[in-house]
Amino acid sequence: MNMKSLKMTYCGIEFENPFVLASGPPTATVEMIERALQAGWSGAVTKTIKPDHLQIEDASPRFATLKQGESIIGFENIEIVSKMSLKYWVDGIKKLRAEYPNKVLIASIMGDSNKESWGTLAHTLEKAGAQAIELNFSCPHGMPEKGVGTAIGQDPLITKTITSWVRHVVSIPLIVKLTPNVTSVGKIAQAAHEGGADGLAAINTVESLIAIDIRKLTPLPDVGGQSTFGGYSGKAIKPIGLRVVAQALNAVELPIMGIGGISCGEDALEYMAVGASLIQVCTEVMIKGFGIIDEMIESTEKYMEEMNLSSLEEIRGLARKKLSPYMALDKQNIVYPEVNKELCIGCGMCVTACADGGSQALNLFDNTCQVNRAACDGCSLCSHVCPVNAITLGPRVKRPALSASMTSSTKTTEAICYETTD
Repeated sequence: MNMKSLKMTYCGIEFENPFVLASGPPTATVEMIERALQAGWSGAVTKTIKPDHLQIEDASPRFATLKQGESIIGFENIEIVSKMSLKYWVDGIKKLRAEYPNKVLIASIMGDSNKESWGTLAHTLEKAGAQAIELNFSCPHGMPEKGVGTAIGQDPLITKTITSWVRHVVSIPLIVKLTPNVTSVGKIAQAAHEGGADGLAAINTVESLIAIDIRKLTPLPDVGGQSTFGGYSGKAIKPIGLRVVAQALNAVELPIMGIGGISCGEDALEYMAVGASLIQVCTEVMIKGFGIIDEMIESTEKYMEEMNLSSLEEIRGLARKKLSPYMALDKQNIVYPEVNKELCIGCGMCVTACADGGSQALNLFDNTCQVNRAACDGCSLCSHVCPVNAITLGPRVKRPALSASMTSSTKTTEAICYETTD
């Protein structure tokens, strides 16, 4: 299988593979983008370009991390948009387009509250050779104080208005980058569509406060004894990104680029399975470098071989079709845990978890986990806490009938839940 098999089309633009650098620190300069394209990335979204009159200064330090052992699973960033001039990016885009005609270059822009600033940026960058414009309506730090970034992407009317401003001055595809920091992703996606967006990208970072130094009692990152809420990214936000992509596609029929928590080819495939056409990556590149593209391509090709796929389009959106309201899920059947006695080490972690967070259905006998099916309610907690993967889930079987008193209690509880939710 060769690279050609990985080709994907987004908003009418063909990409040699689905892996694109997201707007951020790895696309801060033309030289960095050039090295990434040489490494094998199919395209890049520039670090967000601003009007020259909008003055920007970054804080130091501006990053903080959440670790699991030695591995970074969460990353907070309070860096602002590009400090480079519009001319720098115009010249840079012309250079990159001339030297890498088979790659795709998308310009990320953020104007101020003035209609002309958005239009000037978009029109100028289209003339320079950008193949699409990405509207940054979603940066959660720094820019909202100026009325842009998340301040736009949280308001459907402003999203629609600014999208339409840009739509009227450019003919190339227009992409709106969504923020997860909203109560209704669908409403924002619909507003972008109504404003003339050709595609979506999701997600930008999640507003966060990553940690506190409990010795200094200072939030991190510590900028001279002060800090601020920042943008959270990295592996830990993948579940949020997957959810937003699925919800956005439930609301509008626009192609979408999936972003958030992608660290390997398998993560990218998950996004495609819920409907993403392309994948953008930023944080993992910041941690491990542009070379991660090799693993992403290799593992994706291997998956396609195993699944006998001729195109990634064959899996796009298939998992999203299996999402349904909770009340539509099967409650009549149950899966019980099954213990592999050869693997079980008798550590008791499953027993403790079940006793204090489950249905008290497990115990140790002869230094091996035993399951009391009469008590088990099939929650699956034990299979997740087992350190040696000795516990798996068996086939779905008919759930035992509940007693009359239990049935009555359950119905009462469900009724209370509905009233609270409404």
